[in-house]
Amino acid sequence: MTSTKSFASAAAAVLAGAALCLAAPGTAHAADPCQLGWSNVGPRTCAMTDFRTAPVAFLGDGVCVGILNVAGNGFDGPLAEYTEAPGAEHSVVLRVSQGFSPLGNWAPTVLACDVHLVAEWHNLDHGNTGSVTHFIPAGRTSTYPTIVLAGTGPGRVLLTVRTDRPNLPQSVEVFVP
Repeated sequence: MTSTKSFASAAAAVLAGAALCLAAPGTAHAADPCQLGWSNVGPRTCAMTDFRTAPVAFLGDGVCVGILNVAGNGFDGPLAEYTEAPGAEHSVVLRVSQGFSPLGNWAPTVLACDVHLVAEWHNLDHGNTGSVTHFIPAGRTSTYPTIVLAGTGPGRVLLTVRTDRPNLPQSVEVFVP
């Protein structure tokens, strides 16, 4: 076989393979769990909305002053087995950390106290309300955040985060697909 024929054969094989990939890509079915990033069927995305609140300043026990940093996302799901909330659907997942470290993640953290986070939500589309309370120890810094799940249902959700101690609560509107 000449080099021209072998090149033409290789090019035809590549084009045929590309056509098959475009004509029949791997698809996920509605019953499959939502897996953010890569899965066994290739790259997948799940509808989600990222958010972050302003820091929640609070007074802890005695003279302790602290701040909570709250970020997360609203998602449609259901989430896969090895995620933060396996099987969760139409919810908000919060990643909560305490204080800040002026010299980076490995230096001591300041403005951190043991406290209970209270996340209250109101679904503006359906009228449903609810709240979740979770203990956040002072050692839960940005390196090791605490995960809190709020099953809000789909729609526009007004989320308010505060503590069980005197605090300055923060609110954010999140769209949950």
